[in-house]
Amino acid sequence: MAGKNDPNHKREIWPGTLVLMVLKSLETMGPQHGYGIARRIEQVSGQELLVNYGTLYPALIKLEQEGYIQSEWGNTENNRRARYYRLAPAGRKLLAEEARAWQRAHDLLARFWRPQEP
Repeated sequence: MAGKNDPNHKREIWPGTLVLMVLKSLETMGPQHGYGIARRIEQVSGQELLVNYGTLYPALIKLEQEGYIQSEWGNTENNRRARYYRLAPAGRKLLAEEARAWQRAHDLLARFWRPQEP
């Protein structure tokens, strides 16, 4: 059983970042089904993050209800029916706002790792 100190242990997605990763994945890849979004997040993280489907699908439903993404049924590469999600204009705006907020948070935290001036 892989523990947290195991280098092959996957980490869960940090609170507040799943929406940003979903929106960015859709912006980058275009329309994707849930499985494709999950694989993209895991791929970009270098297999470091574990996407929990019990968290992903409710997030997709919430994003759609709030008008940030849109969906429609389609067929996968394996000819299976799947719901495909795409970024809505409101989602592009939210993505830009969230990216700026995360950059500000990153910059703020980076100050704590810089050598302090006397």
